[in-house]
Amino acid sequence: MKEEFQARMLRIHFGESDKWNGKPLHEAIVAKCQEPGRAGAIVYRGIAGYGTSTRIRHFSHWTFSGDAPIMLSIIDTEAQIAKWIPHLDEMVQHGLIAMSTVQVIRYSGSATSASGRL
Repeated sequence: MKEEFQARMLRIHFGESDKWNGKPLHEAIVAKCQEPGRAGAIVYRGIAGYGTSTRIRHFSHWTFSGDAPIMLSIIDTEAQIAKWIPHLDEMVQHGLIAMSTVQVIRYSGSATSASGRL
C-alpha cells in the first residue's frame, strides 16, 4: 500500500559525548521515541562538524573517545511533533533543532492504524 501525506520532520544536531541522565543523548531520545504513540527515529553519526560553539567535533578511528557530530531525525504528525518539543527543551543542552514540513510517501503492507501513527 502506498500513502502520501504531509508531516513534520525534526532534525536534532548535537555531539556524541552529550548525555541525558548519564545515558548518551541519542540513546535517551530513541528510547523516548519507543513510547506508545511515538514515531520512529534514526540516528546518523557524522565524520566532522561544528555548531554554535565553533568547537569542531569529529570521529576518530584511532580513539574510543571521539566526539562525532550526531543528527537524529524524527518524522511524525504535526500534533505529535508539538508534544515532543517540551521533552527536547529539557533533554538537549547544546545543539540545534531544525523543523520542516515534509511530504511523506509511506509504503506498507497494511493501512494506517486508527491512531494515525506514522
